[in-house]
Amino acid sequence: MTKIIALTNQKGGVGKTTSAVNIAASLAVSEIKTLLIDMAPQANTTPGIAEIIKKRAENTIYETLVDEIPIKDTITKTTFNYLDAILSTNDLVGAEIELVSVIARELELKKSLAKVKRIYDYIIIDCPPSLGLLTLNSLTAANALIIPFPGRVLCT
Repeated sequence: MTKIIALTNQKGGVGKTTSAVNIAASLAVSEIKTLLIDMAPQANTTPGIAEIIKKRAENTIYETLVDEIPIKDTITKTTFNYLDAILSTNDLVGAEIELVSVIARELELKKSLAKVKRIYDYIIIDCPPSLGLLTLNSLTAANALIIPFPGRVLCT
């Protein structure tokens, strides 16, 4: 069974993206087939892996969620043999509004991943710093959760 891990915290700057990229890279280096998904409209994961992208896919996670482009058409290959990625752009900020009329909109990512998850041992999802529909989609698709937080006094 594919392990789908969402990294989430409604606070920004706590290490979600750094952790997601490093977990995915560590799994790939260990020859474990991994898919890294940038679900944040800030798209911080995308430039974070820019140096290892072979050929960027024409579509992003936005097109899968909103335009119903098959998720296989959003997968970007990297120079790591065992690591693929689905990138994001700031267009994703509009997804929550565009999906408002969709029935069972919280299941869009889960339904899409069902078509490709057998290819991967792990799927790592970098969530946005919010509790909105993009995070809800990630949590619904995931079967495991990591909540990074800095070890500081009075951290909220």
